[in-house]
Amino acid sequence: MSDQEQPKMDLNNLYREETYTDQAVGTVRAMIPVTAAGDVDPARETGFFGAAQMMTPAGPMPLNFEIEADTLADACEKFPDSASAAMEDAFKEIQEMRRQQESQIVVPGQGGPGGGIQIP
Repeated sequence: MSDQEQPKMDLNNLYREETYTDQAVGTVRAMIPVTAAGDVDPARETGFFGAAQMMTPAGPMPLNFEIEADTLADACEKFPDSASAAMEDAFKEIQEMRRQQESQIVVPGQGGPGGGIQIP
């Protein structure tokens, strides 16, 4: 046994996860706060999270995003807008990665692919 303390579950921060899907567009996960006894904890709010896939030239890319909602019906209604915002964020991140890749300087004779070294 090691001298390090083993990780412990936080009994004051437990959630029950429920998954809902229409088997076409995506999935909504409800994270329902519970007590250590497993009863719903009314002092904390339920969180809703969406999951979908975005098609790219490289294949499907998973999208995971939070949905600001109070109920499951509200989360399902807000799913398209939340998914669109997550898709837009993913596009921006991809564009930034491309911009950074294109702005790297290649110095001849320093090794690496094609005999150059990339300097960010």
